[in-house]
Amino acid sequence: MPRFAAEPPQEELPYGRWAQRLGTEFMAAALRLDLHPADLGEPGDVVWYPDRSWHGRTYVPGTARTSAGYELFGYVRFVPGGAGGEAHDFSAHVDFTEETAERNPDWQIDICDEVVGAWRGHAGEVAAMTLVWGHPLVSGGSVVTAELADLPVDQCELVQERFTLLAPDDYRHDLLEIKLFDSRGRELARESLYAGEDDEGATVGARDGGS
Repeated sequence: MPRFAAEPPQEELPYGRWAQRLGTEFMAAALRLDLHPADLGEPGDVVWYPDRSWHGRTYVPGTARTSAGYELFGYVRFVPGGAGGEAHDFSAHVDFTEETAERNPDWQIDICDEVVGAWRGHAGEVAAMTLVWGHPLVSGGSVVTAELADLPVDQCELVQERFTLLAPDDYRHDLLEIKLFDSRGRELARESLYAGEDDEGATVGARDGGS
């Protein structure tokens, strides 16, 4: 299976004009949501997460709370400029959720996730390459990992208590777990991307947002 397939974060968290450029794409995607903007409420500022690059594209995830109690979550994707060139070919994907950390006090890590591609393995098995971002809800963390069947497949150091991962999920019936470690390698918290399983072990709900 692909391990550490994405480049580690290359830039600081977006700010200034770059944050405004990304925010324009993010909010334009939010306006295309099926739910009427008036029902979602007025969005606040976008909170940005570390960038990750894969297959020639850079992904910068973001979240934004709305005045109606929803959270917008998604990412802006683009082709980075090389040798001093400017980034181009921008696109964005945004969704919304009412599931927030305040409404789920049992969460230890606030997670958002979106599938951004696929990876084909042996015997036709396919992994869902999944962008995962969020922040811990417990203190003392240093590094967040994505693990598939207890095998680390990606990791990200916390940047201002935020992280972004890009890892294979749902491969050979194994599902991602997100784990938080301190600087000494001690596990502090873990979360699944999935809300639970039924009696037969089938997935019944995914974590569609957070923060």
